[in-house]
Amino acid sequence: MSSDRPSPRLELTVGDITTEQVDAIVNAANETLLGGGGVDGAIHRAAGPELVAHCRTLGGCPTGQAKVTPGFRLAARWVIHTVGPIWHGGDRQEPALLAACYRESLARAGEVGARSVAFPAISTGVYGYPIAPAAQIAVETVRSTPTTVELVRFVCFNDEAFDAYLGMLGPA
Repeated sequence: MSSDRPSPRLELTVGDITTEQVDAIVNAANETLLGGGGVDGAIHRAAGPELVAHCRTLGGCPTGQAKVTPGFRLAARWVIHTVGPIWHGGDRQEPALLAACYRESLARAGEVGARSVAFPAISTGVYGYPIAPAAQIAVETVRSTPTTVELVRFVCFNDEAFDAYLGMLGPA
């Protein structure tokens, strides 16, 4: 896929995605979009009860797709909810579904005019996706997807995730 648009600038940090000063944060959601554990629960808690109320109107979200909501009490104006695949060993379309999460999230960001987006390491928590291949898919998909987003920040939850992404991004 070719595009005249440059790839977004990529940044990497360890931190709390709920405090990121970006236009949109991505939520590694479950199919109900009604909150859960890990980053999903943290985003729902930080955004306030308005988020789950709004999510109830969306009818859920299939794996590999993304839906957008306001950020409510978050610093970010938007939350892009995407449902990553549960890891079953890699032979149930997990890599394609994970890549779709990043492409669809960038598409939703473009639709609402977000220029900066923070991504968590989708599917690497309770869904069990191994961090190294997940980081490779994340970085390669963001780099190869035409988008109006100018900045993508990968927000890692620990040093292991940070090191995996750093290995994919290479030296600064």
